[in-house]
Amino acid sequence: MPGREPTIRGVTRAVSAAGALALLGGCNMVVMNPTGDIALQQRNLILVAVGLMLIIIVPVMAMTVVFAWRYRRGNPNKIYDPDFDHSTTLELVIWSCPLLIIIALSAVTWTSTHLLDPFRPLERIGPGRPVPANAKPLKVQVVGLDWKWLFIYPELGIATVNELALPVDVPVHFSITSTSQFSTFYAPTMAGMIYAMPGMQSQLNAVLNKPGDSWGYSGNYTGRGHSDMRFQLHGMAPADFDRWVARVRKGGGALTAADYLRLEQPSEKVPVIRYAAVQPQLFDRVLNRCVEPGKPCMSDVMAHDRMRAAGGLHGLGNMPAGRDSAPLNGQKPTPALEKSPGEKGSGPNVTKPATSPPPGQKKPGDQRNRNLSSLVAPLAPGAARAEAA
Repeated sequence: MPGREPTIRGVTRAVSAAGALALLGGCNMVVMNPTGDIALQQRNLILVAVGLMLIIIVPVMAMTVVFAWRYRRGNPNKIYDPDFDHSTTLELVIWSCPLLIIIALSAVTWTSTHLLDPFRPLERIGPGRPVPANAKPLKVQVVGLDWKWLFIYPELGIATVNELALPVDVPVHFSITSTSQFSTFYAPTMAGMIYAMPGMQSQLNAVLNKPGDSWGYSGNYTGRGHSDMRFQLHGMAPADFDRWVARVRKGGGALTAADYLRLEQPSEKVPVIRYAAVQPQLFDRVLNRCVEPGKPCMSDVMAHDRMRAAGGLHGLGNMPAGRDSAPLNGQKPTPALEKSPGEKGSGPNVTKPATSPPPGQKKPGDQRNRNLSSLVAPLAPGAARAEAA
């Protein structure tokens, strides 16, 4: 019935809104519900910045409604002053309030940028809880692959894929790199995003303060398998973490360079993999892009180039020169400018006309005179031009 249509539409909209609110009620705002001290300080920084900005936004929104109501057309008590042009009090409020807020935001941002520097060692493991003097950070090496995460615990001699377990209240030092693409290592409940870049090493110092499970992922789009490039983050009590390490050592294989090269191949939705042993210096070889047998490491090539530039190559063995080294497959190509004329070949734009004699000898203005071999040179001012042959 026509009369019932608006009512049905209203009920439908109310049910849809209630369903949307119910779905949102199940969301976990991990950024605003951190389990690590660094993420907690970053959350507080967000709240402080939003609060400072609301000092301006809320009064402006309120005054918009008040002014619209006070100066409405039907208000008989409104004041009309067409000659108003200046108010010192109003100017002070308009300029001083935003200026004070900008100064406050600048101070908070400057101090937080230094205090939350990811390269800076931790000074506390929680509010009012400084790092113990004898505390030793847990070292974790992170490699962003296509499309998975590799975690190496160098001091424990184990490694995992798409699983990161950490003891609570223990400082953790991450060394981060990637194989072929720019990724971002991001565990929202622990700390902010850190870039993982090929051939470069980023660092992150963080800590978890609560046991529990969450997720981490790459915040930078890296192609087809990006959506599934996630890892499980487990916060454990120290005793539980020790038991987890023991299980990994008993139930995993060994991660060698050959295994890594197979793991490096692009793959999607990779399940958790655990390795009970790791080849020594594997992360350094990944960082220097020399996991393949016979490939020189970037650090050695750069050291060789520095010695070569300084005029001495002693002490570096048979390391091939950086730009002068031959590729692993085939011979080093000859640069185009160093090739012989026979190798360069010729093309229609550089070939001399095949006609004999060339048209340019008799007709300097002929369009076929492509090699410009017999154009008449310009005359000096005042000189007479000779008759063409």
